Amino acid sequence: MRPSDLAAEHFASYPPLARGVATRGLALLRQLPLSFVGLLLREVIAYDWKFPAERRELDVQFTYLAGLPADQRRALLAGFYRLTLPDAFERIDWVGSPEEFSEQFSAHLWASGQLGTFRSAAIEVVNAVRTAHPPPAPAAERLGIVILGREVADNRYPLFRKLRKHGTYFTNVDPQDGLRRLLTGVAARARAFPVPFAHWYVDGNAPALTSPDELSAVSYIELEPIRAAVVERLKSLLVAGRGTEARRSALAQLRPQDIGLKSTGEKQAVMDNFKLSVLSQGSGTQFLSTTFVQWTAREVWRRAQPVTLVARFGPRLTERAMNQHLAGLPSVAEYDARGALIDADMGAYYSWLNMNRLPGADRASFLIWFEDHAEALMVSPSTARGVQSNVRVDLNQLLSQATG
Repeated sequence: MRPSDLAAEHFASYPPLARGVATRGLALLRQLPLSFVGLLLREVIAYDWKFPAERRELDVQFTYLAGLPADQRRALLAGFYRLTLPDAFERIDWVGSPEEFSEQFSAHLWASGQLGTFRSAAIEVVNAVRTAHPPPAPAAERLGIVILGREVADNRYPLFRKLRKHGTYFTNVDPQDGLRRLLTGVAARARAFPVPFAHWYVDGNAPALTSPDELSAVSYIELEPIRAAVVERLKSLLVAGRGTEARRSALAQLRPQDIGLKSTGEKQAVMDNFKLSVLSQGSGTQFLSTTFVQWTAREVWRRAQPVTLVARFGPRLTERAMNQHLAGLPSVAEYDARGALIDADMGAYYSWLNMNRLPGADRASFLIWFEDHAEALMVSPSTARGVQSNVRVDLNQLLSQATG
């Protein structure tokens, strides 16, 4: 089937909101090249499970492309029209299974040497849409907080080296009741700016404190049943001899109901699908808590585009214990707190980079604290760059400084 043959009934199997987006945009979809429309529908079919920021981006893309005169739209999509696809792609169910189309399309681009053309074409479209419809400013200045080093009694590894030149390194922080102070302050911030999915708490173990209701919370221990179900599915694919691409495609098509989750309400459905995507599409998120936190934080910044994100790292399994677990061998869990500290230090840097990709990054603040210790670092418009401070401060003071 070609895009020009599309009809409303082709979207009957789509979830309700996605079906509405597709049918309202039907006239536009019929005029797009298959190389573009197949990928666009991959996003549309998941519309019901997307965060508000993602829905806005998709809505804006439809609005912008539909509003262009036909000749300007064709010129903008010229790179996609230049891509050559075998006739077999028209026989793929690219409407009902756009994820499968995407996998085969990606493989074809690699094999045919057209990946560069595709990337240039995609960047041109993204830039044009964002120029015409700039992303909105956040409801408040963004704040990222990373807490690392849980269960590390003493440390000789030099923390925060990649970020020290960007902010102030504090060496005399009062750690007393630090976690509670940070979460209490973040909860107050969430109440002041009550925007759905705008305030997050990600924990690499079980939260040491009950996370405030105002925060969208995800923890490694909480997701144990989902992790176990994903791992069992992964093992079955390995035993069946499925290759890397096939395994990734199969895991990407999992839905919460496939592993026993029964979402109640739209918000819970969005959260359940997000949790499953972290564990089914992230490499190592099923076994290493540090990877879980780093990947989850990345996806929260990228997809939800929050105002506030707290990411707390914890000890992770050793590589030996992970391999035994993956192989299904009997093993005793072995944890490496010091190795996790080093992982988390790099993870904090990546989280800062991801935050800085969002609108308003020049006014954002980023705080890292070595849990239960006196070391912290803050990058903020209110702090000096490349400076070390030995003045006694507590975490309430740092949080207040970060939030202005």
